[in-house]
Amino acid sequence: MNTIIPIAVQGSTRQRKREAPKGRRVDPQALREVQALLGGAGRQPDLLIEHLHKIQDAHGSLSSAHLAALAHELKLPQTAVYEVATFYHHFDVVKEGEVAPAALTVRVCDGLSCEMAGARELLARLPAMLGPGVRVLGAPCLGRCEQAPAAVVGQHPLAQASCESVAAAVAGGHTTHEPAPYTGYAAYRAQGGYALLRDCAAGVRTLESVLATMEDSGLRGLGGAGFPAGRKWRIVRAEPGPRLMAVNIDEGEPGTFKDRHYLERDPHRFIEGALIAAWAAGIDTIYIYLRDEYHGCRALLEAELAALRADPPLAGMPAIVLRRGAGAYICGEESAMIESIEGKRGMPRLRPPYVAQVGLFGRPTLQHNFETLHWVREIVEKGASWYSGHGLNGRKGLRSFSVSGRVRAPGVKLAPAGITVQQLIDDHCGGMQEGHRFYGYLPGGASGGILPASLGAIPLDFDTLQPFGCFIGSAAVVVLSDRDTAAAAARNTLRFFKHESCGQCTPCRVGTAKALALIEQPLWDTKLLAELSQVMRDASICGLGQAAPNPIDCVVKYFPQELEQP
Repeated sequence: MNTIIPIAVQGSTRQRKREAPKGRRVDPQALREVQALLGGAGRQPDLLIEHLHKIQDAHGSLSSAHLAALAHELKLPQTAVYEVATFYHHFDVVKEGEVAPAALTVRVCDGLSCEMAGARELLARLPAMLGPGVRVLGAPCLGRCEQAPAAVVGQHPLAQASCESVAAAVAGGHTTHEPAPYTGYAAYRAQGGYALLRDCAAGVRTLESVLATMEDSGLRGLGGAGFPAGRKWRIVRAEPGPRLMAVNIDEGEPGTFKDRHYLERDPHRFIEGALIAAWAAGIDTIYIYLRDEYHGCRALLEAELAALRADPPLAGMPAIVLRRGAGAYICGEESAMIESIEGKRGMPRLRPPYVAQVGLFGRPTLQHNFETLHWVREIVEKGASWYSGHGLNGRKGLRSFSVSGRVRAPGVKLAPAGITVQQLIDDHCGGMQEGHRFYGYLPGGASGGILPASLGAIPLDFDTLQPFGCFIGSAAVVVLSDRDTAAAAARNTLRFFKHESCGQCTPCRVGTAKALALIEQPLWDTKLLAELSQVMRDASICGLGQAAPNPIDCVVKYFPQELEQP
């Protein structure tokens, strides 16, 4: 449910620990260092996060002198640069007199699936084992829930991490992530890749036939909103140009990892889908937003986009720009300086249907999730009926379920839309783990609510879970067993929402903190929680605050036995 573009930084407060410093004189040495790092790269304000990464990567932190120098280069107020840098979790801002963080950081995921798998023990033991030269941090979902507990040493991910495996990675200097073998550009072309794109550009496939196929297939946005993809293309194409596309590969919703799964194996299937969508909607430039936790995927995409540009399958393709996140669930500050570019206020967050509204740089923007574009080639080649012909329990299409928690075989499970969670566990996940009995599940990640096993026969699809106060979102299914409690799951999700609230609106900033404090008590004040939940839903300005109460409401409604006094 992430919002990726764009929101104004002004007034955003993300519970910062530091007050923004007053403007300072630019240090000549710091300016020379920043200029050397930026080289011939552009100085436009929307590159702010990219340039902050260059400084952080080179120096291990962001000093006040470097921030002032960067503000000078980009012709931005120092306070604006400081606000962006302190908003994101992966930037370490160091003021005068402060000690820079340790050279190496180990992040241990403390999301729900990793917590159930023992992440708390890792966080408790690792600091003493690794010593003061290594910083150990709990981190929001790393997008590796099927590998729980997951940890990252520098930029090197560890699946089923243990204290021993983390210590060995640190001792061995394993701090980077090289992508595993995948289908690269040459192999993809040899297998018929980009032939469909060429057919579209040459008129072999007409625009109307492609649009009709997409609409008839029933493919909807697979990042959570569920707006019909083909209709998006028509709407954006009808807007005056120039038009842009923003592709969300953030996957910040705890429990979600399907996009990484496909990207690590077949990146050009997604890229071709994006280029076909761009052709159909008349897109000039494609922006790909990739979460910073996916270091291997970034290296992969950089290499494959370079190969594509060096030997393009056709002339006149839109530019493809890869942008790197910096560790935030609600994000987009890299485009927050629109005022200095366009002479107007920063634009508000996009609202459903996430299309044909003022988007990147004030232009009509087609927004898509990675997986939606992953399916485009196969649907157009095989026909609408191929995709719509799948389905169970009266539903149509395919869904990629990110399944984690107490199942024998977690992972991405491609299954018919409308499958039930019980069928998903039994037929695709090898059943429950040994000694565990199915107790409950989160059907749509942290924000999608929590349901008991007794409601395990609900078809998992768009519009089927809303009557129960839940939704499927990005199809991130976390399975709980009789060794877990829904109340503990709700506390984990509320810690995440409190941590990730941008702080821009009071109902979310204060509401998430107050809700967490209330459910951490032995006895829940259900009346007060209900009132707080309603205020957050009615008054929060984005989906985080509106959806954060879902797990709490579900515990009260479906798991009342957990709230009874002993």
